[in-house]
Amino acid sequence: MLPKKLQYKLNKRLQDNALRRLSESNTLVDFSSNDYLGFSRSQTIFDQAHILLKQEDMMQNGATGSRLLSGNHKLYTSTEQQISTFHHSETALIFNSGYAANLGLFSAVPQRNDIILYDEYCHASIRDGISMSHAKAYKFEHNNLDVLEQLIERHTETDSASLQEIYIVTESVFSMDGDSPDLKRLSKINQQYNANLIIDEAHALGVFGTKGEGLVNELHIEDSVFARVITFGKALGCHGAAILCSQELKDYLINFSRPFIYTTAFPPHSIATISVSYDALDTESGLSAITILQHNIHFFKLELKRLNLQQLFTQSDSAIQCCMISGNKTVKTIADMLQQHGFDIKAILAPTVPKGKERLRFCLHSYNSSEEITKVLELLATFV
Repeated sequence: MLPKKLQYKLNKRLQDNALRRLSESNTLVDFSSNDYLGFSRSQTIFDQAHILLKQEDMMQNGATGSRLLSGNHKLYTSTEQQISTFHHSETALIFNSGYAANLGLFSAVPQRNDIILYDEYCHASIRDGISMSHAKAYKFEHNNLDVLEQLIERHTETDSASLQEIYIVTESVFSMDGDSPDLKRLSKINQQYNANLIIDEAHALGVFGTKGEGLVNELHIEDSVFARVITFGKALGCHGAAILCSQELKDYLINFSRPFIYTTAFPPHSIATISVSYDALDTESGLSAITILQHNIHFFKLELKRLNLQQLFTQSDSAIQCCMISGNKTVKTIADMLQQHGFDIKAILAPTVPKGKERLRFCLHSYNSSEEITKVLELLATFV
């Protein structure tokens, strides 16, 4: 029998119409997955990963241990080099997931008496990692860089001999709103105060940049960023993550990042899939998918204007477009209606987002057609 305190929390979720359940796979038109470029369904990537494994004579099912013991197979080295070259970073360190990367970075790097200033909408994995550090952490109003500067000035120590470090943390594309901060201004603020800028690029990889390199690369601010977190479970259609950083920071993480040290390494097949997915970004079909995705984002926003829906949506130029509909019950009802008409659109409920800021999240893909976009938005207009 479940302990009473746990049962109470479950009952409260049910009462608030916010109880999470695992859904079955479906054949609805996909407006909910993070598979922005369709790479997860690519037969070419699947086949090329198998070919790479055969070429490297790595036909094995598991890594057999952590990377510090027996799991650091040769595909890790070549793929981390490939990733760092692609993103114009000195080096990269692969983690088993975006959650593990953020937990490993923020729990290990900021030290006692350091200051972490993070956007209030930062992902749960970032906030969980911060909570495990010994640094002092303060959130700032979403994308408000004026407030950020005030916080920096308030917490900057005047003693030049102090070892205190300031870490500024944000995302280039926020997963629940799809919007972005002014990264160029943020880069200048970071340099002005000699801080350490950390940017999560999970939802920018494969969407922004000439070849999908992300917003940091598109804006040419790589040199002012202390660390970038990229994940492969979105546009790359596979699994895992990496921290883009200096060789010194990589060495530090290998020695002190517990989620990296104490976990079994990826099997060779997972690393091969990551490598081949990066290759795909640089092919004609990959570049075409990025172009089509950008066209669909533009077309989606034009349709919002035509249907007079833009006032309901957050401002976003990314693949994430969110329609704000207050109340768990209301937003779930509308999501159910759209699903009944053949469109897989998910309601984002409180407490995942603040109460009163529940929303429908539309994730756009290169494989969505203009007709599908028009039809789903016309349906939405009748429901709201």
